[in-house]
Parts: sequence; C-alpha cells; structure tokens
Amino acid sequence: MPTRATNLKLDAATELRLQRLADARHQTATGLAREAIDQYLDREEGREQLRQDALAAWTNYQTSGQHVTAEEADAWLTRLEAGEDAEPPPPHS
Repeated sequence: MPTRATNLKLDAATELRLQRLADARHQTATGLAREAIDQYLDREEGREQLRQDALAAWTNYQTSGQHVTAEEADAWLTRLEAGEDAEPPPPHS
C-alpha cells in the first residue's frame, strides 16, 4: 500500500525517548512510530469491535430475553479451557 507523509508534533521529551529507542533497536524513529501506531490501532480496533459486539448482544437480550445463566456459561468455558470441543449451552427465556 502506498504511504503518505503525516505531520506529527511531539514534545521534546517524547521525541528524545523515541529517538533513543530507535537507536537502540537500530531502526528509524519513523519506522518505530509507525509500528507503535499500527499496534495501537490493532488493539483499539479490537476493543471497539468487542464493545460493538457487547452492545449488539445487549440489544438482542433486551429484544428476545434469551440468555444463559452464569453457571451455564462457566461450565461451558471450563470445558473449552480443558480442550473439549464443547457446544455453547442453548439459550432460554
């Protein structure tokens, strides 16, 4: 994908920290900043997707009333953690 220049203003202390780390890793400060931004975006996009999924699940629950109990969910998760190929418990109203 083609790249575009972006102007990023940093305070002197942050710029110095970035340059020191880039020097220690034998990278450019630009490359290190790009990597940090990519990691931040990946993490925050994942958090936003989780938030959207939770809101959709809440809306679905409010509409349908379907749910599983905490005990049912815990038992299912315990089976998954044990390596079993367990189906989720069926929802009920």
